[in-house]
Amino acid sequence: MAARKTTAKSAAIPNVSAEELMNHYREMLLIRRFEEKAGQLYGMGLIGGFCHLYIGQEAVVVGLEAAAKEGDKRVTSYRDHGHMLACGMDPKGIMAELTGRAGGFSKGKGGSMHMFSKEKHFYGGHGIVAAQVPLGAGLAFADKYLGNDNVTFAYFGDGAANQGQVYETYNMAELWMLPVVFVIENNQYAMGTSVQRSTKSPSLWERGAAYGIEGEEVDGMDVLAVKEAGLRATEHCRSGKGPYILEVKTYRYRGHSMSDPAKYRTREEVQEMREKRDAIEHVRQMLLQGKHATEDDLKAIDKDIKDVVNAAAEFAKESPEPALEELWTDIYAEA
Repeated sequence: MAARKTTAKSAAIPNVSAEELMNHYREMLLIRRFEEKAGQLYGMGLIGGFCHLYIGQEAVVVGLEAAAKEGDKRVTSYRDHGHMLACGMDPKGIMAELTGRAGGFSKGKGGSMHMFSKEKHFYGGHGIVAAQVPLGAGLAFADKYLGNDNVTFAYFGDGAANQGQVYETYNMAELWMLPVVFVIENNQYAMGTSVQRSTKSPSLWERGAAYGIEGEEVDGMDVLAVKEAGLRATEHCRSGKGPYILEVKTYRYRGHSMSDPAKYRTREEVQEMREKRDAIEHVRQMLLQGKHATEDDLKAIDKDIKDVVNAAAEFAKESPEPALEELWTDIYAEA
């Protein structure tokens, strides 16, 4: 039977350094400001196609990346810009890809949902719901075959958690004891249907019990709680105990995509989350109350990050569109 446990709040986590808090703050704020700029560029018509923003969910990927080591892999769905930034991909290359420019990570051919970085072990960005989950198990299989202690983070949402390939993957991952952390980013609404209306399961991570997979539920609005859970999950995988499931309870402030008016929830609900549960504000208050930073310090950080994001937007605007010859590249691999 899979373990049943819930993480403690970060207030109970000792020995958090000012440097660690500041790094988390910077990384989450970079994602927030980048996504806000992406939303602006979309409204200006500079980003085409689909665009799914990560605003509100920043603590999930920042916390888990803090538990990762060099060589670990990550694969996710179409809400992927935050994952790219958190694993160290250049904001300029990400923004250029969003705008379909040659300077982008997929040479302007992938857009928001389909960009990759072999250097940073980021394997997408996938537009088909839950398709990345078996791919994540495949990445983990490769590491087990090679005999290293790397772990793969396979991210998917609460909507994808109802797809059949997830459970086929659970079965194989536990059967073969693969080092994969299945991360369910439960933002409560999938495309627009609340979890309460889409499943009778009291929790999503506990479905892994049918396959013998251990896991836990995590407060996804608390970056320190996410990191602690991530460390438990990666230790489990690195020690040869097989896969682990993290159901990270989070919340997106914007619609499912830029075309979603999000009329399935009230403005009051969103506002309450912003005011009482915001992950960035939580760390900001920890920095101020612990006297690790002043208001002026944090304003300076925000300015620096806005400069980085604005530079990324300018780079994207100035980068040329892909040449016509790019239509024929990266289609086939030579055997």
